[in-house]
Amino acid sequence: MILTGQEDLRVVKTIEGIKSAFEELISQKDFEKITVKELSEKARINKKTFYRYYTDLYDLLAEMQLELSSGYLERIKNYHLPEQLAEVTREFFLYSNEQGEAYEKITCSGSYEYIRNKMISQVNDKSWNKSNTFQNLSDFDKKIIVNYANTVTLEIYKQWILSGKELALNEVIDRAIVLTNSGVQGFFKK
Repeated sequence: MILTGQEDLRVVKTIEGIKSAFEELISQKDFEKITVKELSEKARINKKTFYRYYTDLYDLLAEMQLELSSGYLERIKNYHLPEQLAEVTREFFLYSNEQGEAYEKITCSGSYEYIRNKMISQVNDKSWNKSNTFQNLSDFDKKIIVNYANTVTLEIYKQWILSGKELALNEVIDRAIVLTNSGVQGFFKK
């Protein structure tokens, strides 16, 4: 349940408890191994309370995906692609770094590929698709540019997480910007 600010304090605490327990469980195990019973115990609620707000764990995961995507989209809403790809790449790393362990697991683990792809699709629809420069390209060129930018950025982020964040955040951002920008901007100079 996405909170609007109009809810009773007890409802707010319950939803926050559910989400906090869910994030903790995501950090510990694959989604398929999480049960409503386990989540309810960790959130210190009964299963009936969980089902009052969510139809199942997929519903909760979809809400989490929406919240994560929306937060990132809010940060990049005034940027224009491909012209400001460097700024968008920087914001991705800054935003991702603020999200915590559950976000890292969703972004890096193969078991969360479906939800990660939904997040990527939502971001692409709201960012690349509003660009006139991008819209003038063939469908094939659109796909290769978006796939290139997404893949390079995500793989650099994954490698950074898997390395234990051995590079400083600004260093990894600079590397990601050089690699994504040189490829995408080079394409538009052809």
